[in-house]
Amino acid sequence: MLEEKVKSALDDVRPSLQADGGDVEFVSISEDGKVSVKLTGACGHCPMAAMTLKNSIENYLKKEIPEVSSVVGV
Repeated sequence: MLEEKVKSALDDVRPSLQADGGDVEFVSISEDGKVSVKLTGACGHCPMAAMTLKNSIENYLKKEIPEVSSVVGV
């Protein structure tokens, strides 16, 4: 159930990443709410990837899904 919520929320942020030639893939979620994702395409090699991960993806997921504690890139 939680995994599906996270995947759905990632679908919400995906269009803005795709507009810049990138994307995000769900990898896993731990019991303590840590979401692991993989940035791909242009986002995978962008020097701003860490900022995108924390300021965009993590903030959105934490706002939409209170169970999410953090988001990390793999």
